[in-house]
Amino acid sequence: MSMEHERRRIGRRTFLWGAAASAGAVAIGGALAGIPGAIAGKPGGTATRNPLYIPPTVTPSSYTLTAAPATVSLGGGKLSSVWAYNGLLPGPTLLASRGDTATITLSNRLSQPTITHWHGMIVDDLNDGAPRLAIPSLATYNYDFTINQRAAMNWYHPHPHMLTGEQVAMGLAGAFIVRDSEETALGLPSGVYEVPLVVRDATFDKVGNMAYTPRNGGFEGKVPLVNGTLNPRLDVDTARYRFRVLAGSNARIFGLALSNGAPFALIGNDGGLLENSLSVNQIDLSPGERVDVIVDFRDLAVGSSVMLRDLRSGWDLLEFRVTRRVNDTGTITTALSTITRLSDPLATRNFSFDGMSRINGKTYEVDRIDFTVPFGQTELWRFSTAGNAPHPVHVHGASFQVLSRTGGRGRLFPWEAGWKDTVLLEDGETVEILIRFDAAPNQGSLYVIHCHKLEHEDAGMMANFQVV
Repeated sequence: MSMEHERRRIGRRTFLWGAAASAGAVAIGGALAGIPGAIAGKPGGTATRNPLYIPPTVTPSSYTLTAAPATVSLGGGKLSSVWAYNGLLPGPTLLASRGDTATITLSNRLSQPTITHWHGMIVDDLNDGAPRLAIPSLATYNYDFTINQRAAMNWYHPHPHMLTGEQVAMGLAGAFIVRDSEETALGLPSGVYEVPLVVRDATFDKVGNMAYTPRNGGFEGKVPLVNGTLNPRLDVDTARYRFRVLAGSNARIFGLALSNGAPFALIGNDGGLLENSLSVNQIDLSPGERVDVIVDFRDLAVGSSVMLRDLRSGWDLLEFRVTRRVNDTGTITTALSTITRLSDPLATRNFSFDGMSRINGKTYEVDRIDFTVPFGQTELWRFSTAGNAPHPVHVHGASFQVLSRTGGRGRLFPWEAGWKDTVLLEDGETVEILIRFDAAPNQGSLYVIHCHKLEHEDAGMMANFQVV
C-alpha cells in the first residue's frame, strides 16, 4: 500500500472537522513571576515545598483528549501559561486493563498541527500516532484499539514532524497505565501508595510562562518539575510506596537517587515487570524511559524527610516528608514475572545515528519507507554513533530486549533488563538489541525508529519501516 493511498484512507476514516470537546479541567487565569528564584534546586535549598500534584485517573473509553493552550498552577499560587492535554500538566493518567478497548478522540486546539503517540503501546500504525498522521488545527483524530500487552506504565505525547520538541516542552504529555492479572496477583502497593512521577525540566520567560528555547544539541530547561509542580513534596506514611517514574524531558538525562543513600527496589521498566526485584542506589533515565520502583519509608521517623535527587544536575527533585505512622507488614517477592528470552536472530541490521539529524546518512522523509521487517522474525539490531550523543533510541510497534553494550560505558544496567522500548546510546558505544514484531497489530503496519532527544528527532533523526 502506498503512502499516498494510506493518507487518503486515513482522511476518510479519521479526520473530523467541527466542534471539539471541552477540556477536562477549568483553566486558571493569571501569570507567574520570578520562577527561577522560586526553585530550591541545589541540595540544601530553602524554598517552600509545594504539595505534589497527582493527575486524575480516567479510562480511555469514549474519551476526548484535547491539546490546547492552558493556564495551570505550578504550586504555591504560581500560575503559568502552557500547552496541555485537557487543561492539565501533566495530562490525565489513562488507566486500562489488558483486553480493554481504547476509543479516544484527539481534538487539536493548538495553532499548529499535532498528533498523539501512545509511547510503549503495541498498536497498528493508524493508531500509533506517527508523524505522517498529524492533523491540522481545529481537526480531530479518532483512535480505536484493543489493549493486548503486559502491565506497564506507558505514556502519551505529541509526535508531529519538526514540532514534537516544542509541543512536549510546552507541557503536552501524560501517563498511560496498563494492568493485568499477573501484576495484580503480586499485591504491590496500590491506591495512595502508588504514584506516577513525570520528571522533566522546564524554562520560563520573564513573566513566568512556559518557554521553549531549543538548540540543536537538545533543549535543557533551567528548573525541574515533577508532575508539573515546582519544589514538590509528597507527604508519606511509614509504608512502602510504588513510584512509576517517567523521564519526560526533551533531552536531559536524570540520575535518580535518594538523599539518605537508601536503595530503590527496582521492579519494572518500559515494558513492565522485570523477572526479579533488584536493589539499586542510582538509576539513570534518558528521555522516554520509565522505571517502576518501590521505596520503603517504614524505618523513618515521623517528621523526617528524604529527597529524590538528580545526581547529574544536583537538583532536589521531590521531598518525601514522613507525616504519619502506619503498620505496613507487607513484603515484595523477589520473583516477579517470567520473561521469554528472544534468541537466534535470522537477520542483523545496523543503524548509525549520524550527527544530530540522520540515521544511516539519511534525514527523515514522511513518504519514504527506509526498510521492511518480516512479521514474526527475530532480528538483531545494532545501534552505533560517531558523535553528538546521547541518543535515546526508541522503536515504535514492539518492545525489545537489550543484548549488549560495548565501548563507552561498556555494560548493561539493571533497568535495561526485561522488555524495553527506549535504550540510551552514548558516544563511543554500540548497543545491540533483539526484536520481533509478532503482535497482531504489527502485520502490514508502518512504524518509525528515532532518537528520542526530541530536537534530534525534529531535525530528521528518524526512519520509516514497514512490517511485512
